[in-house]
Amino acid sequence: MTNSMDEKLLRLHYIHPLPWQKIQHLLTLISDLDELRNLSPTILAMHLNIKQSTASSMIELYDKMQATLLQQYYEKHQIYAIPYTSKFYPLRLKEVFDPPAVIYAKGNISLLQEPHMMAVIGSRIATNYSENALKLLIPPLIQQKFVVVSGLAKGADRLAHEAAIRYGGNTIGVLGHGLFHSYPKENDELHRYMTEHQLVITEYPPYVGVKKWHFPARNRIISGLSEALLVTEAKLKSGTLITTELALEQGKDVFVVPGNIFSELSKGTNKLIKEGAIPVWDGHQMLAELQMFSSFR
Repeated sequence: MTNSMDEKLLRLHYIHPLPWQKIQHLLTLISDLDELRNLSPTILAMHLNIKQSTASSMIELYDKMQATLLQQYYEKHQIYAIPYTSKFYPLRLKEVFDPPAVIYAKGNISLLQEPHMMAVIGSRIATNYSENALKLLIPPLIQQKFVVVSGLAKGADRLAHEAAIRYGGNTIGVLGHGLFHSYPKENDELHRYMTEHQLVITEYPPYVGVKKWHFPARNRIISGLSEALLVTEAKLKSGTLITTELALEQGKDVFVVPGNIFSELSKGTNKLIKEGAIPVWDGHQMLAELQMFSSFR
C-alpha cells in the first residue's frame, strides 16, 4: 500500500519530475503537497527557479489529478513507482548528490535490496577486448552475489548486462528515459528480457522520451547504486570518464582494465590508472581489493 505522502509525490513527479532537493525546497514553502493548489504561480516560480508558465501548469495539472491513483495506473503496466519517502527506496541512492525523487522500476524489484552491486561501464563502441576482459572479471563477482549495474546502452553496457546473465547472475539497467520507451533499438530484445527476468530502472516517468541531457544525469544513479565501479575501455573524452568522476566524488573504489597503449579506447582508462584508479585483470583480484578497503564483507 502507498501512503498519502507517497501518492502526492507520485502525482507531482508525474506532472513535473522535480529532483528530491527541489521537492524538499518546495516543502519549506508548504507543509503538504496538496497546498500547491493554493500557491500563486509567481511565488512557486520564484521558489523553484522555474518559468511562471511552468508553475501555472504544475498547479493546474496537480489540481486536475487529485482523483488520479497513479499507483493503480503503474500496477496496470507492471511498473513499480518508488518515491524517496518509501521504505523500498534504495538507501545508497539517498547518499548521492541530488537523489531522484522517484525511481520507476520494471522487473525483479528485489534486486534493489541486494547488498553488493558493481557498476560496469565503458565505451559505446567497445571492442572484443572489453568482451574478453569481462569473461575474466564478471564470473567471480557473480559467485559472490554481486549485481552488475550498467546503463543498457550499446557497447560496454550491453556486454556487461549480457555477461551477468550468461554467467547466471543478476543485473540492473539504468535508463535515461521513461519505461514506455526503449533505446537504442538494437537493445530492444535485451531490454524486454531484463524487464521480465532482471530489473530496469529510471528516474523519469514512463511517458518521458529520450533526451540527450538525460544520460549524463542517469550516470549518478549507476555509480550511486554501486559500491565500486569497473571501467573496461574509454576514450580520453567520454561519458565514461564523467561517470568515473561521479563515482570518485561518491567515495567509490574505481577499477580499470589496463589497455593497449596504441588504442584510442585505452587512452582514457590508462589515464585513470595514472591518476590512481586500481588496475585489474582478474575478478578475484578485484574482490581481494574490495576486502582490503573493507568495501566488501
